[in-house]
Formats: sequence, C-alpha cells, structure tokens
Amino acid sequence: MDHWPKDVGICAIHVVVPSLYVDQTDLERYDRVSKGKYTVGLGQKQMGFCTDLEDVNSLCLTAVSQLIENNGISYSDIGRLEVGTETIIDKSKSAKTVLMKLFEASGNFQVEGIDTTNACYGGTAALFNALSWIESSAWDGRLAVVVAADIAVYAKGNARPTGGAGAVAMLIGPGASLVVERGLRGTYMNHTYDFYKPDLSSEYPVVDGKLSVDCYLNALDRCYESYLSKCRGGDVGLNRFDSFVFHAPYCKLVRKSLARLYMNDFVNGVGANDENHRHQNWADAEKTFVELSKTVFEDKTEPSLLLASRVGNTYTASVYSGLASYLLSVPHERLPGKRIGVFSYGSGLASSMYSIRVVDNGGLPGLIGNLKKGVDRLDKRMRLTPEQFVNVLDFRQKSLHRAPYVPVGDRGQLFPSTWFLSGIDEMHRRFYERNE
Repeated sequence: MDHWPKDVGICAIHVVVPSLYVDQTDLERYDRVSKGKYTVGLGQKQMGFCTDLEDVNSLCLTAVSQLIENNGISYSDIGRLEVGTETIIDKSKSAKTVLMKLFEASGNFQVEGIDTTNACYGGTAALFNALSWIESSAWDGRLAVVVAADIAVYAKGNARPTGGAGAVAMLIGPGASLVVERGLRGTYMNHTYDFYKPDLSSEYPVVDGKLSVDCYLNALDRCYESYLSKCRGGDVGLNRFDSFVFHAPYCKLVRKSLARLYMNDFVNGVGANDENHRHQNWADAEKTFVELSKTVFEDKTEPSLLLASRVGNTYTASVYSGLASYLLSVPHERLPGKRIGVFSYGSGLASSMYSIRVVDNGGLPGLIGNLKKGVDRLDKRMRLTPEQFVNVLDFRQKSLHRAPYVPVGDRGQLFPSTWFLSGIDEMHRRFYERNE
C-alpha cells in the first residue's frame, strides 16, 4: 500500500548491562557441581545481576535516557513509548508511567503506550505495537521507543545459573537501517504452565524445565512453518537468512534451536504437520543434526550470543541482545542487504518469528557506534564472588515489597549515568536518582 511509511523498523539500539557479574566457573565450584556443567552444559560464561539499588523501573530509565542522549534526539520527538517486561513491581502502575519522569522538562505528555507482559515475549509484543502504530491512522509522524527490561533471578537450584539482568531500548520509525519485513511473521500461541510467577511475594518463578524446552522447540517449529508459508520466491529455509537470532534462556538451547531448523529443512517438510512425528525425529537425531549444522551455527547464530553468554538471560531483552550482538560482530560496511531471522518465545506461551532486512541508508555507522557505547561496558564490570552474589539475591528476596525502605547497595559500584532506586516511602512510592 502506497500510503505506508517507507522502511519502518529499528533506527537505533541501546543495551544496558549491570555493573556486577559472577563468573560461571566460580559458581560451578561454589555449587559443587561437575566442572563444565554451567559453562559447557548450558553454554554460559558469566551472569550479570543487580543489587537492591536497581529494579525494572531504574533499568528502563537508564536505557531510555541513554538511548535518547546517544542519538541526539529530543523527548518531544517521541509519540509512543512501549515497555515489555515480566519483572512486575506494581499490580497497577506501569513502568511506562515512571518513564514519563524523563519527559517532564520537554513538556511532552502526549505519549501513547503502556506495558506489555507475557514472560519473555513482552519486548516483541511491544515492538509489534510500535510498528503497528507507525503504520496506522493514529500515527502523528513522531518516533516510537520500545524498551525491554528484566531482572531474571531464580531460587537456589538447577535454574539459578540461567539468570541475568539487563535492558534494550530501541528507537522505532520510518527510514530505518533495520527494516522489519512487512507481511513476514509467523506466530504460535498456546496455554501451558512451563514457567510462571504465581507468588507475588517473590521474584522467583515456578519452572518445569523439561516442559519449557519442549514448548520452546515446538513453538519454534510452528513459527518457522508459518513464516516460510508466507515467503514468495527466492530461497526457502535457512538459506534465506544471513543470520538467525533466538530468544536465549541459555546458549546451549540456542545451539539446539538452530539445529532444529536445520533438521526441518533437511526433512523438507516430512511430518511438518505431525507433532508426534516431529518430536520423534528430534529425539532420535538431535546429536546428529547439532553436528551437521555446526558450520551453519558458527556462521549464522554464534555471533549473536556475546551478550547471552556474558550477561545471561535477560527475559524480554534477550532476543534483542542477540540482535545487538550480531550487529557488532560484522563490519558495518558488510551489513547492508543482510536478512536476519528473529525468533521470540515467552512461556505460557507466546511466540513469533519475523525477519529484519538491513538497508544502506547512511544510518548504520551511527547505529553501530552508539550501540558499542553500551556493549563496551561488558569489560568494565566488577566481578563478585559467588558468596557475594548469593547474599545479594537473598537480600533482594528479603527486602521485596518492604516500605518504607532505603536500599543498602553501594552506589559507587554503579556505572555513570545509571538511574537507581533511592528510596521507598511508607506509601510504597518509589523515588529514583541518577548516578553521575
């Protein structure tokens, strides 16, 4: 349709990583598990985490403010702001309303959008909402911002090494360098209890690990089948993509996911509509296809795992951290023309697959340069011991929902320009300041 804005997609990306991390080899020794259980078995190297100074609101404040500042735009230029998160700290007040604090000086209070929640899928739903707004009659010509942020923490046990924390903020508009391809989207939704958070007094989820992996892989099959059915002409299958990024609960599952798509291509649709046959094929051939797809994985997907391996699972931000990692792995002059496949999964469950086309419009050098500002902080983080990590998580759990409350975390450990929780009053009202 001629009236659609041209090249709608992602104009800029900013990544926020916590200033603290624990090394997974240290955690293996502390937990007294076999060497390599977390580093080889899960594919994880490090895990970022936050003290009581940071919550989902502060992560979002940091991500949005730094995105705006790095790209030299005004808050008046923003007409929609969407938040995707599952780290809920209030049953009514959205994180988006807290972010309006950033807009006060500009006098811009006409900003649509609120929070979207469904496990790790919220960031993708928020992105789709922003894209739809720009392509709708409601669009007023301004830009949109999408921020996905979460703090992933688990009770002591097998799931704890798959935690993490972080945020990704994206500037959405026409004339983008990363164009979301219109009409190419596969979605699969279903009702499951693979991962959920019924206890509002705790940050910890209830997890059925085996069921969650099965649900993830089944959703991947369904979305891939749906996406490919909408393609017209050219390569069909993995050959269609120069890169493929996945939601990454842990890196080893991403490795298996790429092999899963490779297998689906290999069997060329045999049993594609028979779920039992598909799962039987996988059970029999997983190791074989992981090995057969090794070169494809190294080329198309491994570069997207930089942040996932060193920060951990960031829930709604995870797949967009993968996108950011891939963009930094390729010289920007070689990016134009590449097609990136994206698979987003959220337990419960909601999932989608879509694709991004990189276009040469002069904006890529700036996008990559600004993106590096956040990712370069990986090497400036502070490594804490497993004992310190456990103490932080225990203290977060004990202090959850306390009011009045003043955080005890060390502000000196925060990166510059980080927003933090300065206090909670007796009415549970939260107050934030910026670390300069």
